[in-house]
Amino acid sequence: MANKIDSNVTGLSIAYETDIGVLPVTPVWYPLEPNSYSDFGPNIKTTPREPISQSRQRRKGFVTDLDATAGWNQDLTQDNMTRHMQGFMFAAIREKYTTKPMNANQVPVTAVDASTGYAAAGSTGFAAGNIVKASGFALTANNGIKTVVSSTAPAVIMNAQVTEASPPAAAKLQKVGHQFAASDVAMTLNGGLARMTSTANALGVLGLIPGEWVFVGGDSGPSAFAISRGWARASIVTAGYIEFDKTDWVPTAEAGTGKTAQVFIGSVLRTEEDPALQKRFTGTIERTLGFDANGQQAEYVSGSCANTLAINMPMANKISLDLGYVAIDGSTRTGTQGLMTGTRIPLDSTDAFNTADDFSRIKMSLVDPTSSNVTPLFAYLMDLTINIGNNVTPNKALGKLGAFDTTAGMFTADGKLEAYFSNVTATSAVRNNADVTIDVVIAKQNAGMVFDLPLISLGGGLNKVEKDKPITIPIDAMGAQSKFGHTMIYQNFAYLPNVAS
Repeated sequence: MANKIDSNVTGLSIAYETDIGVLPVTPVWYPLEPNSYSDFGPNIKTTPREPISQSRQRRKGFVTDLDATAGWNQDLTQDNMTRHMQGFMFAAIREKYTTKPMNANQVPVTAVDASTGYAAAGSTGFAAGNIVKASGFALTANNGIKTVVSSTAPAVIMNAQVTEASPPAAAKLQKVGHQFAASDVAMTLNGGLARMTSTANALGVLGLIPGEWVFVGGDSGPSAFAISRGWARASIVTAGYIEFDKTDWVPTAEAGTGKTAQVFIGSVLRTEEDPALQKRFTGTIERTLGFDANGQQAEYVSGSCANTLAINMPMANKISLDLGYVAIDGSTRTGTQGLMTGTRIPLDSTDAFNTADDFSRIKMSLVDPTSSNVTPLFAYLMDLTINIGNNVTPNKALGKLGAFDTTAGMFTADGKLEAYFSNVTATSAVRNNADVTIDVVIAKQNAGMVFDLPLISLGGGLNKVEKDKPITIPIDAMGAQSKFGHTMIYQNFAYLPNVAS
């Protein structure tokens, strides 16, 4: 029998429930990489008896309540947070078409033929010109970025495919962008707002919604405009044109003659205005606790509802996350009982994002309905934290130890930042209760993500003046529902061109 258990032998996983506190018959356990823990497990409340007595002593009390929570810190990587962000946003992800969706059944790619393409029965989500990321295939030539030549179910014909009779179960195809026909799209102006127009009314193939971000332009000359290249947010979406209210570039009219313009798209998570699109994700969180004499021990927090998330972006450091869950119960299992059953996904550890090299765009500015490219309030930030809160509370009842359910309160998305002071524009924006917006784009190794608060109000703004130091200005940002109907949007881009990093 061990006299102690070291923390380095512990592990953390989460399985999502069919109803609060109820796991599916065969749960899928997704591994996590915690750096540290805050509270984890059930916190038991015991109430003693204190009768009036000559002995002046209490009587032994009873267990009368239980509060279960789970919290930890982890680094942010490209793939370790998207699934779990659904819980914090109380919404299902809006994925661009993939044969292996997050919340639906997989469409297996059963074979690849050099001539007839990727065989995926029922795969009708691809169109000619789509840019597709193929991954998980045994043959290297069948992985990577490809362009759809034609798509007639069950085959998807793309460039540079080779015969592979039986691809692995992990093989998948994912739409990550589109390459438009030569000379089809151009850049025009609506006053100071940039517009991408299509003579063939083909822009609907992107499947965008207002408020969604795209990256315009690829790495090759014909795939990009000379000036209109970079990150952009769609404000108005039609088949014939997309109007951008935020762009990396100064809006400029550019003909698309000879251009086979590329636009890259990502999966979208946002706070949904429509109650029909709001969805609660709860899970059972497992923390393994090493081995006793009979096997592996573990503790579980069930009915866990995503409550708080801090996205920490300190200067000269890595980007990290503080996650907090409110749960309805907690339990332990001995080595004899073993771990809960289910399918356990292997950990796919990738590089963390850092705050020195991995920002593709970070901008706070006044909301300007007349211009796509506005002057930022600050040239440089020193520190930024985005805090998400769902204000979840446990529901208690007579005859029930712990909670039987949870209730979500108001969604909040706030920011705290400190910036280098350069002029009084930001101070004026605080005093005038101006409409402000902030977006953060991080990218590395041909992938990335966006965090966007389209509408915020500012507080604080008291300049810090210290001897022998630059003047800085701490700011509090309070997110609010925007013209798009959401307070916050998160996007994950499975592929981006080199120029986006």
